[in-house]
Amino acid sequence: MAIGPVLKQARQDAGLTQAQAAQDICSQAMLSAIEHDQYTPNAALLIALCQRLGLSLDAITLANNFAIGQRTDFNQKVAQLCDAHEYQQLLTFLNRDAVIDSIADGAETQAYYYYLAVAEFQGAKDWDDAQQNLQLSLASATRTKVPPVLTRLAKISAAYIAMLKSQQVSPAIQADIDAALKGITKARYDENLNIIFYLAALIFYHDQQYTESARLLAAGIHFATAHNSHYMLANAYYLLAKVAEALGQADAANDAQRRSELFNELFGEEVFSDFPEQ
Repeated sequence: MAIGPVLKQARQDAGLTQAQAAQDICSQAMLSAIEHDQYTPNAALLIALCQRLGLSLDAITLANNFAIGQRTDFNQKVAQLCDAHEYQQLLTFLNRDAVIDSIADGAETQAYYYYLAVAEFQGAKDWDDAQQNLQLSLASATRTKVPPVLTRLAKISAAYIAMLKSQQVSPAIQADIDAALKGITKARYDENLNIIFYLAALIFYHDQQYTESARLLAAGIHFATAHNSHYMLANAYYLLAKVAEALGQADAANDAQRRSELFNELFGEEVFSDFPEQ
């Protein structure tokens, strides 16, 4: 799926008409052309539309949730709170004795600690506790030749939090990224795997390694669309626009050329280069 249908779906989910979504950003006709993939927006326009439609870098929701115990109502509650981004409530819920007592096996233990880490990171803003619980999640994982989806998610989430704390991609962080991505294209497809590419790209974006971030985003978009999935594409395109914006801020000619090539390769935007001589 290209960016047009993603923006259209986000607009409809927000209950906005094309005129309302386009107000003070572009014309309704231009938004219509974008939604029908008749026009590719530049970075500034795409960022403005994403902000209007509430497509952010932080609001990631799992495509498919994991069971934390034997009680269906508890699992549904976790999914409901995650989908609503009510992470403080999620943290309170996960610490209830009844919830903890419902955990029956290693897979549920792994899922429990993963969600606890997410709740601590997003709700309590406690990075240290979130890291510790991601390690507990990984310690609870079943050792298999091909890492399960949740193990990959825990690895990349641990790498992301470590990056935010250190502000650089250390060898340990790189190792977690590599582990999360290893053999991912040959794994049984699950839409949550789309998150792995996105978070890896976000890590390198924060480290200002924009070329690597763009490469991972391109790979992630190809991975999702090859499986007829649109999950995470809106965030991926938004981050691509931010990467292009960052590359375009430099005054040097080579940075301008890299920005041009980025749009040409990743957005499919035709680059006009036939300028008349002065």
